[in-house]
Formats: sequence, C-alpha cells, structure tokens
Amino acid sequence: MSGNEWLILALIGGFLTLMMIGVPVAISLAVSGFTVGFIGFGPMLFSLLPARLYGVVTNYTMLAIPLFVFMGVMLEKSRVAEDMLETIGRLMGPVNGGMGIAIVIVGVLMGASTGIVGATVVTVAMLTLPTLMRRGYAPSIASGTICASGTLGQIIPPSLVLILLAEIVGESVGTLFAAAFLPGLVLALVYVVFLLILGRWRPSWVPAIPAGERAASGGLGRDLLRTVLPPLLLMMAVLGSIIAGIAAPTEAASMGALGSALIALAARRMNATLLRETLHGTLTITAMVFFILLCAQPFALAFRGLGGDNLVHELFALLPGGEIGAVLFLMLLLFVLGFFLEWIEISYIALPMFLPVFHGYGTDMVWLATLVAMNLQMSFLTPPFGWALFFLKGVAPPGITTRHIYLGALPFVLLQMLAVMILFFVPEVATWLPKAIGW
Repeated sequence: MSGNEWLILALIGGFLTLMMIGVPVAISLAVSGFTVGFIGFGPMLFSLLPARLYGVVTNYTMLAIPLFVFMGVMLEKSRVAEDMLETIGRLMGPVNGGMGIAIVIVGVLMGASTGIVGATVVTVAMLTLPTLMRRGYAPSIASGTICASGTLGQIIPPSLVLILLAEIVGESVGTLFAAAFLPGLVLALVYVVFLLILGRWRPSWVPAIPAGERAASGGLGRDLLRTVLPPLLLMMAVLGSIIAGIAAPTEAASMGALGSALIALAARRMNATLLRETLHGTLTITAMVFFILLCAQPFALAFRGLGGDNLVHELFALLPGGEIGAVLFLMLLLFVLGFFLEWIEISYIALPMFLPVFHGYGTDMVWLATLVAMNLQMSFLTPPFGWALFFLKGVAPPGITTRHIYLGALPFVLLQMLAVMILFFVPEVATWLPKAIGW
C-alpha cells in the first residue's frame, strides 16, 4: 500500500477512535480531517475549505431544512398531534391491534408534517404508552410500534434525510420526495399488516378498545374534521405543490411553516410562549445539522485529496456480482454502521466515498438514494445506539424496561428489511412516480 492509502486508513480510524472515546461526532470529523490532511498535504489542501463552507451555508436548497423543522416543531408544541392521535385511536378502536394501527397512521401523518423522529416518538409515547399498558397491550409490542412509527418521518417526505441525500447524489429534492412517497407508504402498510396478523394470532397482546369506552367518547365525525383534516390538508398542500412542480421545496417549506402556525392559531393555542419554544427548537435542530455538515467538509477534502475515491474503486472491483454486488455490499455496510453512527454521519461520510463507483456503473441515483434512505431509517431502531429507543426510554413509565424496548424493536427492524428487499427487487416502487410526473 502507498503512503496516501495508509493516511486514508488513519483518517477513517482516527475518526472512529475519537467518536468511540466520547468526542462529539462533528468535532471528530473536523479534527481527523484537519490532522491527516495537514500531514498529507500541508496547508495547501485546505485553501479550498472556505469556498466549500460558504457553499454549504449559502445553498438555497438547504433553506428548506429550518422551514420544515419549524413546521414540525410548531405542530408538536401546539399539541395538534395529540388531538390527531386521540381521534384516530378511537376510529380504529374496534379492531384487535387497532390502537397500534392508529399509531402507525399518526406516524405517517406526523412524518409528513414534521419529519422529526424525537418529537414524534416522545409525543406518541407520552400520550399512548400508559393507555396501551392499561388496555393490556404487550409491553414489547407497544414499545416497538411507537418506535417504528416515529421513524416513518425519515422516509416519508418532507424529510431532512431526503433533502441531504438529494444534495449528495445530485438529484433534485422534489424528485427524491416523489421517489420516497410510495416506499414510505409501503413500509407503513407492512407495519399495519403485521399488527393485523398479530391481532388474529395473539389478540391478547393487542386487544381492542372496549365498546363501552368507545361509545362514551362520542363526536367522532366532528373530531375527525377538527383534528385530522387540517394537518392532512397541510401535508397534501406541501407535498402536492412540490411533486406537481408548482413550488420549489424551499417555497413549499415556507408555506408549510406558515400553515402550521395558522393551524395552531385556529386551534387557539398560538401565544408568545409557543412561538418562543418553537423558534428555540428550530434553532437547536438546525444548528446541529449545519454544524455537522460544516465539520464534514475538512474530512471530505482530506479523503478525496489523498485519493480515497481510487481506493474505494479498487475495493469494489474485488466484489463479485458487479453493480448488484456493489449495491448489496453498500446496503450491508450502511446497516452495520447504523448500529453505531447517526444517519447524518453515515450520509456525509460513507455514501460520498462510494458514489463514484455507482456513477461508473450507471446506477439509477433516484433508486439508490431511496434504498439508502430506507436503510438509514433502520439506524434509529437498531441497538445499542438507536435514537428512537433512547427517546422512548426517556419518557417510558417504570413498567417498561430497556429489554422490552429492544425486544419490541427487533420485529420492526425485520419488517424494515422486508421493505428494503421489496424496493431492491421492484425498483419501480421508487422510480414510477418521478417518471409519471416527468422528472
């Protein structure tokens, strides 16, 4: 091996070592990139760094990130999601597993409205977990359903994952939104079918809501119009305008942010405290995302400047199976990395290393990006560092143990694998809608 190849291995090894000893991921990226890059090239390599940093912060597409985050935080803080969950839960109450299915449906709607895993998992857990336990749900099934449903916002647009992947693979945000829409619904349908089968096979694990309790609540039709219709219309307006080509993602995100504020105003919950909390949450999440993006630039410069692209090409040439073998290897690698890293680090570190290989094969980037997004979603559920599991544990009642949460997540990880396999063998699930609308 050449000297540069040893430096590339030192770059990756140094990043992983710093991260494992507790250094924040963003700092690990910057320190390893600066150190190894300086050893390899001296200060010359980083003459391009200011331009790259400026390009990140002035990228017009990235403006959609804080706007979509604002929309999600506003809907979560204004308790619109709480009302929606309660109403859909009463609608699905007569079915064994109905409360679990209601949680999945709310996960779809909140995913299309917020895209924030932490907000969805925490909100749904605090609202439903004590009720599910009182109604006799198995603790592991209740925990797994909440965690899995909360992660749907990572594949159902508008999603921060899809916005960043569009930037990485060189496709438009609207194209990836259209490509991920059907796979996200397929994954939700897989969850629903699983809960229905479980309701038939083990009804005691997922019992229905008693008829007396359903009858006492009343006013279901009015509540559907009041609590479910406004977020649904907002979702249709935002996604529909992007997919139909009426508005750019950034423009649609601004309308989504305004729409979420109007929904909170119509629900008579808009006040100075709500606005302050929403702006603070938006600032915190957005700053975290952009800080990692900026710190990833020295790492990427060092990797490419030292010839990391060529090393990856040589490694992939050793794999059997050509393009299919390379895709399978990438999926396996991303799945393993998901046990230890967050999706944003995987997206900006692992994926750019391999993209030139797939460009050489002529791989459909829309299909590949959707596969990657589905795979990255699993990282929120895989122990030991699945963030959805941590979020749930933080708000779970005393009767829910870590063992319950981990066991409950496992069947949903397998279901996500099934959805990835469906997308792998039937690429049209992702590519049909963008082609149908001419993208």
